[in-house]
Amino acid sequence: MPRHADPDLEKRVLDVAQKLWRGGGDEALSMRALAKAAKTNTPAIYRRFRDRDDILRALMLRFRNRYVEAIQSARSLEDSIERYIDVGVQHPREYELYFTEGALRPAESRTLEIGPGFVWAQAKCAKRFGGSPSDYAPLVLAIWALAHGTVSFLNSKALPPQRSTQLRAACKDAVAALLQQPRR
Repeated sequence: MPRHADPDLEKRVLDVAQKLWRGGGDEALSMRALAKAAKTNTPAIYRRFRDRDDILRALMLRFRNRYVEAIQSARSLEDSIERYIDVGVQHPREYELYFTEGALRPAESRTLEIGPGFVWAQAKCAKRFGGSPSDYAPLVLAIWALAHGTVSFLNSKALPPQRSTQLRAACKDAVAALLQQPRR
């Protein structure tokens, strides 16, 4: 009797890969550990994913989708930055994976200008201030740099807790200042 493919295996493998990645990063995510934790075998994983990089790529897309969803559900640009910081701090390993493994990213998201969050923020600026979304690339890049720096610093655990709170507030104030006097 032929075996039937497990329709939930791909999701289960990615869920387990995400848990392994969160728990130990690069060292924790081996194909053997993944197969064991997903209650399958390595050939079954290789039938669905070309290699380990393919799994990492899928994890990156999952994280990007979570990020974009959080940002795009915000009431305002200012609120989107708060959400950006929250998601980045809540998922530090995925954040690090997404922003340090650029070669693994799918081709359509290798540049900031065409990432969905970046495009969304440009469109929000154009709607709020007038002009074309592309006019706001420098502004959105400056805001992203502030948010990214804040998340990276917070995730580094280099700051004492009271400074972490101050850093978040400083980022929020700087974004507000940039949005008060937007330059196109």
